[in-house]
Amino acid sequence: MKPIYLLAAAAMLAPMQLAPALAQEAPPYLDDRSNPRQLIRSLYNAINRHEYGRAFSYFSNPPSPSFEDYEKGFADTESVELVTGLPAEDAGAGTVHYTLPVAIRSTSTSGESRVFAGCYTLKLSSPTAQTTPYTPLTVEEGELRPAEGELEDVLPTRCNNDEPEREADALLMQEAREAFVAIYGKECEVTEAEQEAPVHHQLTWRPSYASEDSPDEVAHLFRFFCYRGAYNEIHVYLMTNEATGTIRPLTFASPELDIQYEDDDSEKAATDIRIVGYQTENMLVNSDYDPQTMSIISHSKWRGLGDASSIGTWLFRQGQFSLVKYEVDPSYDGEIEPVTVLDYEQAP
Repeated sequence: MKPIYLLAAAAMLAPMQLAPALAQEAPPYLDDRSNPRQLIRSLYNAINRHEYGRAFSYFSNPPSPSFEDYEKGFADTESVELVTGLPAEDAGAGTVHYTLPVAIRSTSTSGESRVFAGCYTLKLSSPTAQTTPYTPLTVEEGELRPAEGELEDVLPTRCNNDEPEREADALLMQEAREAFVAIYGKECEVTEAEQEAPVHHQLTWRPSYASEDSPDEVAHLFRFFCYRGAYNEIHVYLMTNEATGTIRPLTFASPELDIQYEDDDSEKAATDIRIVGYQTENMLVNSDYDPQTMSIISHSKWRGLGDASSIGTWLFRQGQFSLVKYEVDPSYDGEIEPVTVLDYEQAP
């Protein structure tokens, strides 16, 4: 079973998976009609917050004879957990219809849970052709049937037989792209980044606390292009968290250096290099993941010639990347002579 990963960026988006919440712990407000997945997430966000008028407003065709009937249908609903697949679209003359696979687990006020799976149909009339009143993306109908099993297992791979089946890897990649845009959309060159497919690696390891018959842990690592300069290319990394079912951004420890030069001239030899502290970086320069060593290595050129630079190595251990080696070539002297200032690479 491959889990559906969700964005771990509550400050930027409301949770994509709406876990059961106590009455006094309503999930953060989400009202987003920008795409089919976000609209359906908004629908269930409204249901979880008991804002049934907002939920009812997302439908172009009323799902019940009246709002009162619709509201009564949730009288004993405590919360609803949601996972979504990838939408398929059918563009017609001025109107786009979408179908979206979903699976939900509804928990009643008595604690009883029921699972349903199926599809929603959504409609968007051409925004440029509309005047006023404007009609945004709306839900036309939803058809969900009782199901048995985990949400990820019962989630349909498609809604119509003439649609291509959506593989779990494609859904995972889409989740990663959405997480990247939500977290780094303002910092990175998203337009260009979206044109470059992220580099994807599957990482497998055995936790130190695992018993002999326990399965290996699995995580997925994504490297996204962010932007480039004259001689450096910047990337950001996201990784899945198997335990929580989220995709989170990675940060990397790096040393803060105090460098002393002969005659205070950076073109001469360094007389002293000291680590005076540590900081974290969410972007790495000229970096890549090596599956053989399970390490991310970054080589930052301080100028185009490459004679001054820093090289960091972060080793994947027990589900996290740890800084194990750091080299620096601090002199702008035309020579490439890195000095190791930190080396835990041989530690167990």
